[in-house]
Order: sequence, then C-alpha cells, then structure tokens
Amino acid sequence: MGLLMILFTLIGGITLSAQSSINGTFSRKAGTIETTFLTFLTGTMFLIIFILFFGSGNVLALLEVPKWQLSAAFLGTMYLLLTVVAVPRIGVIATNIAGIAGQLVIGLIIDHFGWFNSLVIELDMKRTFALLFMIISLYLIYQGNKRSSEETQVQNT
Repeated sequence: MGLLMILFTLIGGITLSAQSSINGTFSRKAGTIETTFLTFLTGTMFLIIFILFFGSGNVLALLEVPKWQLSAAFLGTMYLLLTVVAVPRIGVIATNIAGIAGQLVIGLIIDHFGWFNSLVIELDMKRTFALLFMIISLYLIYQGNKRSSEETQVQNT
C-alpha cells in the first residue's frame, strides 16, 4: 500500500508541474486571478460530480469542524495563486523546487513541534542536511534559469 501511495503522489507531482506550466502560460492571456479562479471553478465542478457518485462522507460536517481547519482551503488557493504568478517569471522547475523547499521548512517545523495534532518527529541532522541540499538545488536551478534567460535576451538583441 505504501508503494501505491508513493506512485499516486508521484503522479500528483507530475500533474502539478504540468498544471503549473499551463497555468503560467494561460495567465499571460487571461490574468493571474482569472486563471486561478478557472482552476478552482473546474475543480469544484469535478468534485461535485465525484461527491455525488462516489462520496461516502458528510459534506455538512464542514460546519462542525473547528474554524481554524477551514484555513486549509485558503492556503491551497494562495499556493495556486502564488505558483501562477511565479512560473512565467522564474520557470516551472524553480517554482516547484521553491514550493517543495517551503513545504520542507514548514513540514520540519510542524513535525518537530507536533502542530495540528501531527506526529512529533524531532529535527535531526539528516533532516537538516536534506533541507540544506534542497536549498542548494533551488539556488543552482535558479542560477541556471537566470543564465539561460540572459543568454536568450542577448541572442534576441
């Protein structure tokens, strides 16, 4: 089951990168907020269909959860909006690496302190090195993108 979940997550990452690239290009024509709106509107329509045919939960339970848990929807919207803004400016891979680095930073903090009723996993050297390597990879990818962009500008002049 764990291998299947890794495969699902890998496929999710692939679709996220493709979506980031398409949304970044689309936002140049339609606008950043409009592109984000279309993504969530389409997602809402698909999820309504999935809930009607495959749902087994209770949609009204949304009204019973602690209000702070509803912030997850806002955070997801902000993630998509910020990604749509970043992709046309720094590229897909730099945007995704930056997003992953951000996830690692807050994930390490959440794990270390056990925030949001999560499992407590203390910050150790292995985790610290993993974060350091991710930040180094972000720097190297960003510098490579910057150099490629500058070379393209020189060729176009």
